[in-house]
Amino acid sequence: MTAKNDINSLPACPVETTLTLIGSKWKVLILRDLIDGKKRFGELKKSIGSVSQKVLTAQLREMESDGLVKRTVYAEVPPRVEYELSELGNTLRPVLDSMLLWGKEYKEKIESAANNR
Repeated sequence: MTAKNDINSLPACPVETTLTLIGSKWKVLILRDLIDGKKRFGELKKSIGSVSQKVLTAQLREMESDGLVKRTVYAEVPPRVEYELSELGNTLRPVLDSMLLWGKEYKEKIESAANNR
């Protein structure tokens, strides 16, 4: 665990703790992609799009360090690396499902308001 996950260094507010762990745009998109199962780095990069390789690598390392993502390296030539949600990472599924539902409802309301003008 990183120093960020030392119980004494975590924010007192549970919402702030959650944001500390998944609050970056890229981390949420990584979680979104890994909800469906294992992905290789290239698959994540392609799905997320505009993220740089350096930033994606850093975000995956942080998430692995925080216990949200599991990284598996296969001893092949060339080496194959897969990422998946850890058991702890999978507990974020309801959070992401709620974000999905809220985003859909928001878009529908905005579209409805635009059509009624």
